[in-house]
Amino acid sequence: MGSGFSKMKKQAKMMQDQMDKMKKEMQNLEVEGSAGGSLVKVVINGEKEVKKIVISPECVDPDDIDGLQDLIIGAFENAYQKLEQENPMPFSF
Repeated sequence: MGSGFSKMKKQAKMMQDQMDKMKKEMQNLEVEGSAGGSLVKVVINGEKEVKKIVISPECVDPDDIDGLQDLIIGAFENAYQKLEQENPMPFSF
């Protein structure tokens, strides 16, 4: 019985190590989403943390804040879609 438990414990440790490695890989993975022909770009990592937002000056119109907000949302949605395509893990941490 002791060797069976020892084997299970070793397997659990290996699984934990693999999970830690995958989490680190997801932290290092970055994807860029864009909208409006790249007028707005958003970079997120594999854990869906925002790393960068770039807004082109030509899309900043004080009379059309709603349009800019739509572009930002579109860039985020595009980034999330790309992340889903690249994400090798079926779940998030």
